[in-house]
Amino acid sequence: MSEVSEAIARQNADLASTLPMGDDRDVEDARRGWLGGLDPAVVRTDSGRVVWDNEAYAFLDAPTPACVNPSLWRQSGLVARHGLYEVVEGIYQVRGLDLSNVTLVEGESGVIVIDPLISTETAAAALDLYRDHRGDRPVRAVVYTHSHADHFGGVKGVTSQERVDAGECVVIAPAGFLEEAVAENVFAGGAMARRAGYMYGAALPRGPEGQVGAGLGATTSTGSVSMIAPTLEITRTGQEEVVDGVRVVFQLTPGTEAPAEMNFTFPDHRAVCLAENASHTLHNLLTLRGAVVRDAHVWARYLTESITLLSDDIEVAFASHHWPTWGHERIVEYLSLQRDLYAYLHDQTLRLLNQGYVGAEIAEMITLPPAVERAWHTRGYYGSVSHNVKAIYQRYLGWFDGNPAHLWEHPPVEQATRYVAAMGGPQSALRQAQDAHTAGDFRWAATVLNHIIFADPGNTAARDLQASTFEQLAYGAENGVWRNFFLTGAHELRHGNVGTPTSTASPDFLQALSVEQLLDSLAIRVDGPRCWDEAIRIEWVLTDTSRRLRIVLANGVLTHHTTPRAGQDLQLELTTDTDALRLVLTGLADPADLAEAGRLSHSGDLSRVHHLFTLLDDPDPAFEIVLP
Repeated sequence: MSEVSEAIARQNADLASTLPMGDDRDVEDARRGWLGGLDPAVVRTDSGRVVWDNEAYAFLDAPTPACVNPSLWRQSGLVARHGLYEVVEGIYQVRGLDLSNVTLVEGESGVIVIDPLISTETAAAALDLYRDHRGDRPVRAVVYTHSHADHFGGVKGVTSQERVDAGECVVIAPAGFLEEAVAENVFAGGAMARRAGYMYGAALPRGPEGQVGAGLGATTSTGSVSMIAPTLEITRTGQEEVVDGVRVVFQLTPGTEAPAEMNFTFPDHRAVCLAENASHTLHNLLTLRGAVVRDAHVWARYLTESITLLSDDIEVAFASHHWPTWGHERIVEYLSLQRDLYAYLHDQTLRLLNQGYVGAEIAEMITLPPAVERAWHTRGYYGSVSHNVKAIYQRYLGWFDGNPAHLWEHPPVEQATRYVAAMGGPQSALRQAQDAHTAGDFRWAATVLNHIIFADPGNTAARDLQASTFEQLAYGAENGVWRNFFLTGAHELRHGNVGTPTSTASPDFLQALSVEQLLDSLAIRVDGPRCWDEAIRIEWVLTDTSRRLRIVLANGVLTHHTTPRAGQDLQLELTTDTDALRLVLTGLADPADLAEAGRLSHSGDLSRVHHLFTLLDDPDPAFEIVLP
């Protein structure tokens, strides 16, 4: 690792003098209601593998080092606090055992679990910690606030499919939850998981020169990801349900932080759950791991609605991340500033966009209003003004900025080769990059070095200097995931590709997909050029639903039809049930084995199914990012 440069150390010191250090309400709120924690705060699988280690963040108790942005250091120390906390009597949170929080609401005969973390192991540990202090209450309900894996992946650590099927536990989620949850983690899941390794610094050492947090939480757990489909869907704002004797009133907020999301109040506890629509950070409009761009305008509008719906007696607001906010006036102020944050970024980006500025320019032009800038919870620890503005531009105008010179540029390697040649060759380019590095212009140094490396990946001098450049950019970053991206890039340049340390793709996700979604997931894996001249026509007759489903591969495209036209020559017809079809499509069963077991009959060439699978690509869990 490189030592922090004078330029970055000075930048961090200058920032520290401008921060609202006199406002320590967050520190008090993050400590309030602590009942106890794990000792040590480490969670393991049954085989002993560590999936969560909060002890690794003990270094955050020390004074801020020069190699960490002081604002990020403060935030990281707050999110690393772990344990069971009383929000109000009857509502408890376990924080610091995963990227997200799990909240437990006591009912008449058991407990309601809200957002059971990422992994079954961390969720089980959190439930055990709660029971150590509050008694062995059975889980009567699980609530998913929204469709991201850190809010449902640990569900089988707190309940089971069998208990849900028996009616002993209800699973509640907003409308559209299941489709959005499985689609995000399957269709582009391979690329997202690889980039998530960068985003959360999964391969980085914990420490002042390494990973210090991700702004939203410390990092992601690495245990088993599970899924149980919802049994009760929330379809409208104002819908009220009584869950284990507890009144819950819901507000649907689709298209905000997630495509399917909801807030809800507990009137008898004078409490509101804000899901991930309001956190103690500026959130992402386009997460750096990749996703569909979120709508800042809709997000702000739903926060306005949340304020309108907030009754005068609500005295605590808690969320899926960070710590609660107590006091009605503080809650309204908090929500208002969060609303103004997203609305300002949206409206000002559109104003400047319509004056002809492009996303990269607007990102350098926007300064937040003073009242927003002064609040700790609006700072860019997870999202940033820079990449959120570019996301808003992308949402409205796409990748093309209108300049014809950018319409048909060379791809990265070809472009890099020409840039390096225009700069006088690799040695001349390297000298210019070194001069920029020495001058503290790390952004330009990174650009020049990227061209050198893409023109010649074996240039060790350029790789070493780029690693050092990334480290300097990391040391100055207030945004936790920017720091992780820079440091992971440096790590891979120095030590090689780390692959995909974690993945949310699990058998539960595949089983939750509809048959149509499963077929769509196969279609995006077809190696098109290999299949230009392939012709496969298979029809499934589903005995349990009286449906026919035809699969056709032609022109490199796999399509499926639920109302197939007559007259096409079939190569294979199979008769079975939907569960058997699902097993075949997920690769969990061979049709020949199912036929031998009497679960499937067929006419035609059964090998056509196997041939189809030979034409599919597998995602690459270790594609290069900082190298061509």
